[in-house]
This record gives sequence, structure tokens and C-alpha cells, in this order.
Amino acid sequence: MVEYSTVTLDSIFHALSDTTRRAILRDVTGSAKTVGEIAQPYRMSLAAVSKHLQVLEDADLIERERKGNCRMVRLKADTLRAAQDWLSFYERFWNTRLDALQDHLENTEQTPRKE
Repeated sequence: MVEYSTVTLDSIFHALSDTTRRAILRDVTGSAKTVGEIAQPYRMSLAAVSKHLQVLEDADLIERERKGNCRMVRLKADTLRAAQDWLSFYERFWNTRLDALQDHLENTEQTPRKE
């Protein structure tokens, strides 16, 4: 497993902790969008959207590129690998626990109850 710094993971999970920022990431997954296009579905100012974008950029989850008068925003999906790798450890943990629970429940159902 690749090791990632705590600072990197902290900034990624901080960025992902906000509903709006997660939605923004989803919005730019398919293709790059302008800040105006990203801001359109939200009831907030461009300045507020820019603050969300700054958090995402600081976590290295997006990149912004100037194209003429516009700033295009696109997902940097590779950075999400750090979070996925960290979470996969716990996925294995919970899968093992849930498998054990399933085995226990199946064995309990087969055992006749004494009344």
C-alpha cells in the first residue's frame, strides 16, 4: 500500500466533508467547467464558490486553468486514490466483521430454539 502523509489525507477529507464541495467534484468529473457554470446551481455568490474551489485546490482535488477570460476547473482524480487507499483498509475490516455476523446469524437460525 502506498503511504500518504497525514497532511494530505487531512486536507482531502476536510475538502470532502462539505456537501457543496462533494457536489462540485461530481460536477467537474465529466468535463472541465467554468466557475460560473459550477456556481449556477447554488444559491451563493461567486466569491463563496471560489472559496470552496480554493479548499478543493488546496487538497489537490481540482486544477484550475485560465482559458481566455475564463478559469476552467477540472477534477484531479488521482488525488482521490489516497483517500480510497486509506478507506480500503477499513473496508476489509468491516467486510470481515459483517461476514462473521452473517455466519453467526445463519448458524443461529438453523439452531432450533428451546421453549
